[in-house]
Amino acid sequence: MSRAGLFETVVGAVVIAVAALFLFYAYQVSGRDIARGAYRVDAVFGRVDGVTEGSEVRIAGVKIGTVSANALDTRTYEAELRLQIAAGVPIPEDSVAKIVSDGLLGGAHVAIEPGASDVMLADGGKITVTQGSVDLLGLAVQAFTNNATSKEDAKVDSEPPGDL
Repeated sequence: MSRAGLFETVVGAVVIAVAALFLFYAYQVSGRDIARGAYRVDAVFGRVDGVTEGSEVRIAGVKIGTVSANALDTRTYEAELRLQIAAGVPIPEDSVAKIVSDGLLGGAHVAIEPGASDVMLADGGKITVTQGSVDLLGLAVQAFTNNATSKEDAKVDSEPPGDL
C-alpha cells in the first residue's frame, strides 16, 4: 500500500471515530438513556407554555427525567404531562411541580421541588400540587397599561378644580 493510500485510510478511520463520538454524545443529550429503567409520573397544569415532549425535568437544576407526552384534557381544559423519571430518583408524594422558563427567549422545563413526605410516588403516580407557566409578555403589557391608566388618573386628580 502506498503512503497516500495509508494516509487516506487513517483519515477515514479518524472521520468515522469522530462521527461515532458525535452520535454517542447526541444519544446522551437526548435523554433516551433515562427512559430505560425510568418510571412514569403524571402532572396536570393550567398552562405549559414552552414545554414539549423531550423537555427536561429537573430537581435543584439537575436533569432527572424528560417529558414523554403532553395532552389537553378536553373536560377541564388543563394540560396533562407525562414525565419519565430516572429509576434512582425517588420523588416524595407531596412534591410540587412547576413550569419554569429557561430564559427570556422561550424554552421551559419542569422543575420539581421535593416535599417532606416519607411516601414516594410509584410508577404511574401523580403530582397533585402544580404551578403552571407565567405569561411574562401578558404581565408586562398589563403592568404598562395599568401604569399608564394610574398616571392619567393621578394627573386628573392633581388638577385644581375650576370655577363653578
